[in-house]
Amino acid sequence: MRTARYILGFCYAAALSATAFSQSLTWLGTLGGSRSEALAVSADGSVVVGSAQVGNQLRAFRWTAQTGMQDLSTLSGEFAARGVSADGSVIVGYAHPVGSDRYAFRWTQATGMVNLGTLGGNWSEARGVSADGTIVAGYAIDAWFRRRPFRWTQAAGMQDIAPATFARGEANAIASNGSAIVGEVEARAFRWRSSGFDMLGTLGASNSYSIAHGVSPDGAIVVGESSRVDQLQRAFRWTQASGIEDIGSLGGTRSVAYGVSSNDVIVGMSLAPPANNRRAFIWTRATGMQNLNDVYSSLLQDGSILTEAYAITPDGRYIVGRGFNRSRSREEAFLLDRGPQCVAHNGDVDANGCVDDADLLAILFAFGQSGNNLGRVDVNCDATVDDADLLVVLFNFGSGC
Repeated sequence: MRTARYILGFCYAAALSATAFSQSLTWLGTLGGSRSEALAVSADGSVVVGSAQVGNQLRAFRWTAQTGMQDLSTLSGEFAARGVSADGSVIVGYAHPVGSDRYAFRWTQATGMVNLGTLGGNWSEARGVSADGTIVAGYAIDAWFRRRPFRWTQAAGMQDIAPATFARGEANAIASNGSAIVGEVEARAFRWRSSGFDMLGTLGASNSYSIAHGVSPDGAIVVGESSRVDQLQRAFRWTQASGIEDIGSLGGTRSVAYGVSSNDVIVGMSLAPPANNRRAFIWTRATGMQNLNDVYSSLLQDGSILTEAYAITPDGRYIVGRGFNRSRSREEAFLLDRGPQCVAHNGDVDANGCVDDADLLAILFAFGQSGNNLGRVDVNCDATVDDADLLVVLFNFGSGC
């Protein structure tokens, strides 16, 4: 009976681990034109937003598997959706109707596109929104014709968040919890928090530039691009503890990081040999920078190419961006599902509420395996099943039983 329990427990854990490999790539289509790109995605991957070309106009879209790609724009002109709340119900971006100034908008099904105003000038653009949809970040022109980063809430309206000593700047992203806004002022990356304004530095000399494009859900990790002393442009990762660090390239002259998950998975674009072609990348501390096309080659056997990765969900499961859809011969928005991602736990590998013999056996059978899709046998999510995972199980043995 005890042997049967071991076997059943192991088989169940193995089945759980195997589900981590259920991956898919979805091309999201267009609005009838020749090009689209996905710029943001809801926390569960069910809602994707971005822009699509229709004739000579850019249109804001919202996509779900049930509805397909829908045009949020109701007027002629240029529109783009740049951010979406965790549940997909709030979308932000910019609207530039024919004959009107460009303005930042906040969209819901009930209200449609609501103009968020400016800082006294004639131009504004929303770039990101908090998980609950209540805080919006972007940039606006002020009364002195300066480009300024802003933070918007329903209660306070649009507020300039940059110190007055800076002549120009913009906000590009906001942490899911609303605690941090990142962007650039006078060609230098920054992180704003209510407690202060952090300048993040550069990867090069004093005349180098840096731009922050993304921030982790808790506001602790900032990613973007910076020039170096040799004038090459490189993707960077920044934390308060480590400062700014070069995370490499795929061999070309430029790389840029756009998004980062809660578990420190970074996505972006890098030029790659032999002709400085644009390629989407994924980076982790364990693997370094990898070509997304190589990692998920099994999903791209028709010759399609992922060229830019613009956003990743907090859990690291879903990535959105733009690629070349070979079957349609066009640039097209994509949604990549990497499958269930590792979440650290107390050693309950089979997730039955009890840390027992079955969990211990599962760890022993998988001992020594490494990779990013090990499933729950990688108890501490360090991409290796080793002594550390075994110790967690042993320390918590009997818990919940």
